[in-house]
Amino acid sequence: MDRIVYERMAAHDTTHWWYRARRDILADYLARWGDLPKDAHILEIGCGTGHNLPMLAQFGEIDAIEIDETAGAKASERLGKPVGTAPLPELVGVAPGSYDMVAVLDVIEHVEDDVAALKAIAAALKPGGKILITVPAHQWMWSAHDVVNHHKRRYSKAGFAALLAKSGLEGHKLGYFNSLLFPVAVAARFAGKLMGKDDSDDSPPPKPLNTLFEGIFRLERHMVGRVPLPPGLSLIALASVK
Repeated sequence: MDRIVYERMAAHDTTHWWYRARRDILADYLARWGDLPKDAHILEIGCGTGHNLPMLAQFGEIDAIEIDETAGAKASERLGKPVGTAPLPELVGVAPGSYDMVAVLDVIEHVEDDVAALKAIAAALKPGGKILITVPAHQWMWSAHDVVNHHKRRYSKAGFAALLAKSGLEGHKLGYFNSLLFPVAVAARFAGKLMGKDDSDDSPPPKPLNTLFEGIFRLERHMVGRVPLPPGLSLIALASVK
């Protein structure tokens, strides 16, 4: 990702509506559907500045990987121990059969060979282990945001399911989220294209809007995995080896 993306992440990952509400949604999703042992061993790959690590720590012992040195240093501070640097798809140094769950949250879209990446992640799972995956949805939503984040692709729902199957995985509770604000996001992305915007749209809005958007997005914690949501900005699944 461009350096500015990491800088904004470090500056805003505790206050931006998207980070805050998304953590609550993921925590609720895992509490309902994760079925993890109490002493679960969890790995987050592509942890960025570590903003998800405290949330994931509710569910077990955490290890993390981040290939960007500056973001990894921030993540290490939050985790209280060094994070690894093994890149996908190789994951050199990650022992096979080590983890009850691996979290890859908006990561796979950065990897050229997403099938090889998921196969490598699956190899790190203990028997019965799970992969928590989120990816950006809808290739037609491609914008400057994807460019500065170094995305290789966005996914359709069918394409995401097909990717999991091709990787030897079965997707559970697969569906859209960040759906309630999807019309706002579509309008913002297309307005950016019309204006020739060449930067990401991940800076926080004014505080009243930030609070409003957080409240709306957080409502989805009661929906994701329970009811099929309409098309949204993202897709989510809990995947297991077939």
